[in-house]
This record gives sequence, C-alpha cells and structure tokens, in this order.
Amino acid sequence: MKFGKEFVSQMVPEWQEAYLDYNSLKALLKDLLRFFQTRTPTAMASTPNGSVLKRRASLYRAFSGLTSRHRDSPRAKEDEEILVSVDGEDGRYQTFVTVSDEERGYEVKFFNKLDHEFNKVVRFYKKEVKEVVEEADELSRQMDALIALRLKVDNPMVDFGDGPNSAVHPINGRRAGGQHMDVIEEVEMMEDEERGENEPKTRTQKANGGIQGFKPPQLEILEHVKINVAPETPVSTLKGIILNSEKQELSFSKKELRKAEEQMKQAFNEFYQKLRLLKSYCFLNQLAFSKIMKKHDKITSRNASKVHLNMMETSYLGTCDDVTRLIERVEATFIKHFANGNHRKGMKTLRPTARREKHRSTFFLGLFSGCSIALVVAIIVLIHARGLLQSEGRSLYMENIFPLYSLFGFLVLHMVVFSANIYYWRRYRVNYSFIFGFKKGTELGYRQSFLMSSGLAVLALAGVLSNLDMEMDPSTQSFRALTELVPLGLVIVLVGIMLCPFNIVYRSSRFFLIQAVVHCVCAPLYKVTLPDFFFADQLTSQVQAFRSLEFYVCYYGWGDFKKRSHNCLDSHVYKTFYFIVAIIPYWIRSLQCLRRLVEEKDGMQGLNGLKYFSTIVAVAMRTSFDMKKGMTWKILAMTSSIVATGVSTYWDIVIDWGLLRRNSENRWLRDKLLIPNKSVYFVAMVLNVLLRLAWMQSVLGFREAPFIHRTALVAIVACLEIIRRGIWNFFRLENEHLNNVGKYRAFKSVPLPFNYYHDEGKSI
Repeated sequence: MKFGKEFVSQMVPEWQEAYLDYNSLKALLKDLLRFFQTRTPTAMASTPNGSVLKRRASLYRAFSGLTSRHRDSPRAKEDEEILVSVDGEDGRYQTFVTVSDEERGYEVKFFNKLDHEFNKVVRFYKKEVKEVVEEADELSRQMDALIALRLKVDNPMVDFGDGPNSAVHPINGRRAGGQHMDVIEEVEMMEDEERGENEPKTRTQKANGGIQGFKPPQLEILEHVKINVAPETPVSTLKGIILNSEKQELSFSKKELRKAEEQMKQAFNEFYQKLRLLKSYCFLNQLAFSKIMKKHDKITSRNASKVHLNMMETSYLGTCDDVTRLIERVEATFIKHFANGNHRKGMKTLRPTARREKHRSTFFLGLFSGCSIALVVAIIVLIHARGLLQSEGRSLYMENIFPLYSLFGFLVLHMVVFSANIYYWRRYRVNYSFIFGFKKGTELGYRQSFLMSSGLAVLALAGVLSNLDMEMDPSTQSFRALTELVPLGLVIVLVGIMLCPFNIVYRSSRFFLIQAVVHCVCAPLYKVTLPDFFFADQLTSQVQAFRSLEFYVCYYGWGDFKKRSHNCLDSHVYKTFYFIVAIIPYWIRSLQCLRRLVEEKDGMQGLNGLKYFSTIVAVAMRTSFDMKKGMTWKILAMTSSIVATGVSTYWDIVIDWGLLRRNSENRWLRDKLLIPNKSVYFVAMVLNVLLRLAWMQSVLGFREAPFIHRTALVAIVACLEIIRRGIWNFFRLENEHLNNVGKYRAFKSVPLPFNYYHDEGKSI
C-alpha cells in the first residue's frame, strides 16, 4: 500500500481536517515535476527509439567532489537557496525560496502550502496537548479524592483533622495513616516533576514507596467534594423530580467506593485512548512531512529536506514530550490502582485487542446464505408444483400462517439492511462505533450482522417449507400440532438467544441492544443518548412487526391453531391493541424528545416531538379507516397522512441529513460530502419521498393486486418502509459524523465520580 493510502487509513476520522494535506502537496510536486520535464532538452530526454528517459536532472549537474569541505560547492549554494524563519510572536514557520523567477512560482506555491499545513498541524497539536494536560490535572484531583475515600472506607474511624495522621485508631492506638500506607502508597501524577526524571532513588525513598517525603492523602479533601456515582434509573429520576434532590453526600461505603473506582477506570481508559491517538497524530504528521520533503528533493535535486526536517525537530511537534510522559504515568497509575499491580491485566484493559475476522464466520456466512437461497427455490418449486396459488386453502394460509412468518421476514430484512449500512459506513470512514458508543473490539462488522440475519432466515424458511408441505385444502380436518407450533417455537428460540447470559452469539452486542430496549420502554426516565433514539427510530419502521407479535398472542392464546382458525378481528381487545402497538414506537420518540427538550433547552426537540405527534395522529386515522371505512374517516386519514408525510420528509432531508442547503459549496446539498458522486444524494432524497408515500396505499384504496393477497401487500409496504429506514440510517450517521469532524469531537465525555464544590458537573 502506498504511503498516501496508508496515511489516510490511519487518520482519526474526526481529526482528518487537522492532518497534513499530503495529497494536495503531492499534487503541487507533480506540477513542479512537469515543469522540470518540459524544461529538459529533447536530445537528453529521448532515445533513438523515441522512448523518454526518466533520468533525474541531478545526473547532469556539475560534480561537487567526494567531500563536503568546499564551501563554494554547488550543494552548499543550493542549501542557501531555501531558508526557514520563525515568527517570534505566534511561532509560525515561513519558507523563503531564492531561485530563478521561472522556477520560483512553482516552488513558492509548494512551500507556502507546506508552511500553512505545518503551522496548522502544530497549532492543533498544541491545543490538544494543552487540553490533555488540563484533563490530567483534573484526573489527579479525582485520584486524590479517590485515595482519600479508600483510606476512609478501609478505616472508618479516621477523622477529618489537620491531616490523616492526626487520627488515632481506638483499638490499637496507632495512627491511622501509618497503618494503611503499606496498602495504598499512592503514586502522584506529578511525581517525576517533583523528584526529577533520572534521579536515583535513595534507600529512604524506597522504604516509603519510592517517594521522598511520602505523605498520605489529605482527608480534608472529602469535606470539599460530593459524590456522583448513583446510576441513573427510573426510580432515581422520579425521586429527583419529586424531591428535587441534589447530588448525594459521601457515605463512605464500600459500594460507593466500588462505583467510584469503576467510573475512574472508565475515565482513565478514555483518557489513555485520547493520548494514544494524539501520539499517533504527531507521529503520522512527522512521517508525512518527511515523506513529502524527500519527494521534493527527489524532483528538484535539492537538499531542502535538511532545513525543513531540522525545523520540524525543533518545533513544538518534535520537542514536546508531554503526551509520552502522560502515557507512561497513566499506565503506571492504572496498573497500580485498578489492576492490583498486574501489568498484563492493566495493559489488556488499556489496550484491548481488536476483533479479528475469523474464517469460520465467513464459512458459516456462505453456508447459511446458500441454504437460504436453496430454501427459497424449494418453496417456489413447491408452490408451483402443487398449484397452491390457485388452491382453496390459499386464503386460509395467508390469513393465519403468513402473518406469523412475516415477523421473521421483517427482522431478517432489517438486519440485512443494517449490514449494508455497516459496510458503507466503513467504506466511507464513518466512525459508527464511536457514535454508538461501542466498546473497542466489541462492535459488529457487516459480516457478523449478515451472518445472524442469514442464520435466522434459514430457520424461518425451514419453518415455512414445513408448513407448505402440509395439504392446503379446506376439507382437511386437522393439522399436525407440532408443525403449527414451529413459528411460536422460533420466537421462543429467538428470545432465548437474546436473553442468554453466556458469552455466545455476540453477548456484548446483545446486551447493548437489550439496554437500548429498556431505555426506550422506560422513556423518558432515562437520559436520552444517540443509541437510544436511533433504536427508537428503527422501531417506528417495524409497526407491522409489533402487530405480528400481537397476532401471535391472539392466535396461540385464543385461536384454534390446530385448525388454523381465529376470531381476532372480531375481538374489541384485539382492535384496541391494534391501535396501541402501532402508536407505541412514535410515542416513545415523542417522550424522548420531551426529555431532551427539558434537559437541553433545545427548541428543535420540541418541534421534533410535534412531528412524531403528527405521525401518531396519522397512524390512528389510517387504522380507524382500515377498520371502520367511511368517507369521513378517509378524509381524516388522507389529510393527517399528507401532513405527517410532508413534515417527516422535510425533517429527514433537511434536519437529519443536513441536505437542501441552497448556499452550500455543493448546491442543494451540504458543504461536506463523504460520497464523491453527488447524484447519490439526490436519488436518496427522491427515494425517501416515494417510500414515504408507500404507507398511504391503504388510504388511496390499494388493498389488493393481481396474484397478491391483502396481507402480502401489507407486508410488501412494510418492507419498503424498512428499506427506507436503511437509507435514512446511512445519511443520518454520515451527518452526525461530519458534525463530529467539524468540532474535532473524537472522544465521548465521561462523568467523573467526584464534584468539587467550586466546579461541579465536570467531565472529561
């Protein structure tokens, strides 16, 4: 792989604009190379055969001798042609070129761009280093409070005094500090600055844990902090609303200490990842700078890299070692305090191994995909061989069995669409794992997602084939109960796999999904995060799946499934829940918007909530029209559907996707695009509008089509909505990613366990 591609592949996606623009500099060098080639004499540049010799101009320059002792050698003069100066006020670097006027234009343009890019990199790096140093200071204060809390929890009899050594244990009469220092012996974050990096330890220092003048942490810290370790639960949220309670005081319990340590581990882990990426940012830009200068020297046969590499080594980018020292100190602190001194365990937590692609996943993916295709072909052959489309039992099957298996069809299609989303997110470098908050190494790839969907498809299609193999004739008096229970058995197996506590079938991803489900069900009692409302949006496209689940309950609970008969449509309870299950997903999103409106004071969330409320009205009107008919219901259903469709379409394209910006660099799109082909965005907008209109088929009277049963038509419309949601998913996360890029937001904010009275609510 060429360096340019390798350079792009290793960039932090959210920082890509802060990196050295290697491709632009390379393009300028190509212009310079073309200039030198046009200036080369024809006699030198061509052979008798007419082929061009790609010989460097340096081969025709005057020989400068075997030694560099001659001051007036051509090489020394060339070095003097390029000078670099530093502006003392802001530390900006500027290159001066003293060459011929004809050659000067190309080189000045290149070096101006080089100076601009290098100054940009130095500026960004300096700003980020300043931020991590401030975060390190805050973590140091948090560690002081944590150490003091450990001491207090280990010995509750320790009192707040002038220092921890002032308290006397009531049993053995010893000072509290001296008893527990053998266990704690904490390493301060700024230890090296106080003692010196290379200063050897004395025997006294070694006896005190390696710190000269070792002192235990001051317990007075605990008088100035509040604890913030209570997990957000529906109960705690209601208690906070009713009692208007503030952050709790320290109770010095082991449970409180354990939660504080967990939060500190998470904060240290996130801080360490930021340090590693910042170090990688520094190294990659230095490497790109040296590579581009070597290319310049190769083209111009001038030793300009010597001056510029010296400039880079003496700049802030080359001399600042704050990040390296912080990495070492964070590693030492984390291993000592959170890994019980176990280096391997601590480094495994700080540097988790990336998920490796396994050959067996690819094998089973191909196996299940092939089996799914074979089963589909077998079903088609069986239908045509027995003439089931013209059979009298066709309606009986479509009204009783088809709704049961359509649930799996909706799920499989949604998983396939999401697999495609992951593939294209990776292809266009959308950092979806960071946006969703997945732990490193636990996020699913498109292969894993497609593997699960193909496996579920095999199970569902095998069940369909087993049902179709039975005689579909009204004269048949009984069916085998075992065959009729296959759909219910598949649902039970699916739920069992989802709730399985063992580390199989991607447990971390399953638990992440379960957590999102719980947050949606309990909305608005949980703080709304992007995974929560993103998952709730997926639920709004699975209304028919919810109605299929309702049909499962009615069919197997009150119907005679052995004879494929039920009276669900005549039940008032069933009709009531037919309304409710269709409204639940939109109601959840409305409550989430309400929670964000209250917390963030963002008026757009209120408008978003009204959008979902208009959809609730439209769904209710359409459902009423399906059941009751009549011109009045039709007018109400059509009017509410048109309003909801218009508002939702506008919100999708303008707000969620950030498109239709009239004055943007890409007219009617947005300033930044990840897909080079702009027509893709216009096609996506048109498809979004057309697929939005598909749900109006019931209002417009399209209930049956040739050779398509009514239930099949409803399933097709539901599948179109799932496909529309898949298109929405890609562009929604693309817009979120570009917002993160614009703000250089590459790390999530981690709440800290201790809040000092004078700066409450801090996080890193």
